[in-house]
Amino acid sequence: MGAYAWPIIGVDESGKGDFFGPLVIAGVLVEEDRLAALAELEVRDSKTIADKKLLGIAERIRQRFVHDIIVINPEKYNQLHKKIGNLNKLLGWGHARVIENILMKQPAASAISDKFGHERYILDSLQKMGKSIEIIQTVRGEAHPAVAAASILARAEFLRRMDMLSIQVGITLPRGASSLVDDAGRRLIREHGPGILEQIAKLHFKNTQKISGRISTR
Repeated sequence: MGAYAWPIIGVDESGKGDFFGPLVIAGVLVEEDRLAALAELEVRDSKTIADKKLLGIAERIRQRFVHDIIVINPEKYNQLHKKIGNLNKLLGWGHARVIENILMKQPAASAISDKFGHERYILDSLQKMGKSIEIIQTVRGEAHPAVAAASILARAEFLRRMDMLSIQVGITLPRGASSLVDDAGRRLIREHGPGILEQIAKLHFKNTQKISGRISTR
């Protein structure tokens, strides 16, 4: 698995490219002798796993591995994005929080994540414990089993939160940022008023302007 120092914390996020729903960041601590256990669970990049199967794998990871999950709900996300002004800095802050939270439960030698920006985005947000370990960012980080495990936990929690939001607003919220998302957003504003987007969506997406600029009263 490369010249990594063990135990290693894999970190990944879900919801970054979705207009609706939260940003979820998860981390999983893996010891080298537990790689076989991840393989047994069929852990791989969450994007390649069907939702139903993914939820089952996520539950088993939660039961067997030290982990942490941070959920940044849309209202908080919008506040943080407005304050920080940069998505990669926000991701770095979230990754750092997950790493620190896991280190409070069990020591680790390194942490690895997918490369989303300059490594300073994570390093600058780390506290004393986090600064004591090696931070690795790599392209296609999900190829590492620890990151893949984190991606599964993050995706499972994102799906769960999307289901909760869908029940709350009375329609099934589409994922991503397509025209289907725009149509759903217009419907929600007609039914709930313009303030609804603040509660359920990431407002810096271009979808916000598309939705707000084409509201029908029908």
